[in-house]
Amino acid sequence: MTALAYALAAAAANLAGAAAVTWRATWSVRALEFVIALAAGFMVSVAMLDMMPHAYATGGETAAAVALGGFLAVHLTQHTLAPHFHFGEETHAVSELVSVSALIGLMVHTMVDGVAIASAAAAGPALGALVFLAIALHKLPEGLAIASLFLAAGAGRARAFIAAALLGAATILGALATPHIPMLAHWGLALSAGVTLYVGASNLIPEFQGKSGWRLQAGFFAGVGLYAAARILVGA
Repeated sequence: MTALAYALAAAAANLAGAAAVTWRATWSVRALEFVIALAAGFMVSVAMLDMMPHAYATGGETAAAVALGGFLAVHLTQHTLAPHFHFGEETHAVSELVSVSALIGLMVHTMVDGVAIASAAAAGPALGALVFLAIALHKLPEGLAIASLFLAAGAGRARAFIAAALLGAATILGALATPHIPMLAHWGLALSAGVTLYVGASNLIPEFQGKSGWRLQAGFFAGVGLYAAARILVGA
């Protein structure tokens, strides 16, 4: 698949997540939690075992600094400028400012998702497939999270769905822009490695690590196992 096809599929996952909360009377919180745990295991694995090694091989030690920059940028936009955001259903009333701030912060992150897709696809079909799977897995809870946040702020279903669509559009824009911006074409994989590691380890894992029972913890390790199986299947 091409980078654009991967980006379109990832954007569709954002919309599917939003649809789960905007156009269905009921949906499974337990299923969402398991997807979050699964995505966390997959994302941490692909960031550490594929994205960083590839980035380091082409960029040397500077790639590590770029990855750290991506890691810090996500923390700044999602948990400093918009400290209320979390991956999961928003059950408390919030202000419109909070929802819009979260959307802006997430659009920065989802644009880097597009950069990750394009950079990985350029590095090789196996890495492109693995990075796409990692991104697609967290796109569902991401779309649901932003839609539920807008609903909690008093927005209607249409505006909540549009917010998720904007996340998808940012992903597509990132994928399209990457080959034409020299800095992104060269450092995009390193930048997105830091972002992917942050989302997996600092955004997704805290959503389930404090919850009792074995199911979600098993889901995390299942995500690592799914990554290993996918790596074998794509011949990485």
